[in-house]
Amino acid sequence: MSNDVEQLDLKAASRWMSENVEGFEGPVTAEKFAVGQSNPTFRLTGPRQSYVLRRKPPGILLKSAHAVEREYRVQKALAGSGVPVPKMYALCEDDSVIGSAFYVMEDVKGRNINDPSMPDLAKDQRGAIIDEMGRVLAAIHDVDIEAVGLSDYGPTGNYYRRQIDRWSKQYRASETETITAMEELMSWLDANIPPDDGQRRLVHGDYRIDNMLFATDGPSCKAVLDWELSTIGHPYADLAGVIMQWQMPVGADGRGLAGIDRNAQGLPSDDDFVATYCARRGLDGIEGFGFYVAFCFFRMAAILQGVKKRALDGNASNPERALKVGAYVPSFAKGGLKSAHKT
Repeated sequence: MSNDVEQLDLKAASRWMSENVEGFEGPVTAEKFAVGQSNPTFRLTGPRQSYVLRRKPPGILLKSAHAVEREYRVQKALAGSGVPVPKMYALCEDDSVIGSAFYVMEDVKGRNINDPSMPDLAKDQRGAIIDEMGRVLAAIHDVDIEAVGLSDYGPTGNYYRRQIDRWSKQYRASETETITAMEELMSWLDANIPPDDGQRRLVHGDYRIDNMLFATDGPSCKAVLDWELSTIGHPYADLAGVIMQWQMPVGADGRGLAGIDRNAQGLPSDDDFVATYCARRGLDGIEGFGFYVAFCFFRMAAILQGVKKRALDGNASNPERALKVGAYVPSFAKGGLKSAHKT
């Protein structure tokens, strides 16, 4: 966690919280989380309670990006459901308060795992956490969107057509150079979208182990975080996103499982993870799964290109890291093409 709080007017935020967050007591100190490239995130610590404040970044933003309002809405709607989320305290849509929209939520105490290989844990603990990750994913996709008031949280129609169009536009808006693999991947995806099978579910959009908080004394998930890309769409995109992440290199940068003997480490194979997910949701299997993984590589490449562009424009939450992760765009594009050829 960084002590750089230049992106937050703490006095203004405190004044607003005193009027809008029940039970708020100041003064508070602020620490900026080093993670969370898209929306700057801060822990605010007061005399009796701590909070998390998540805001849109300053500067000119791409249309529809950094939707903290949507993050707030979906997490508030999921309160009391089978999906663990932090308690939402208040949303501020008035840009004049601190310069952009923000929301305040519970500071969930839990364990954040950045490396899915979990080298510091025992073999049985690793398997239990990955199994919990799969359980929570199935729970997200089993949410009754009508019952929780999210039936209008995303448009109708073919989710992949909509997403490919959206992220192609976002990519073009932040493009800094021509990447041949990305051009090929975008063309392939455009021509190979599967027919709509009617599944219309809540999707997280960036479901990874490092966007979850786990109990400090066991595998139980305490909260799923970072709902910026959530919408009503097709659930296989979330599942494929997990598999995509595992294709990346091991370590803090790649956060993947490439080259690991998973069985020896107590970790499931891709096929086993997908099969367990299907069993939990009563599915017979997933045809043409390579498309979904290729799509996830494409979307992540587009996201990272946006991170890189913000760094070059001086608007990144963590400029040094933003440039570092932005350099992965060609690798993600190539990974997408590899998955496409497996379909």
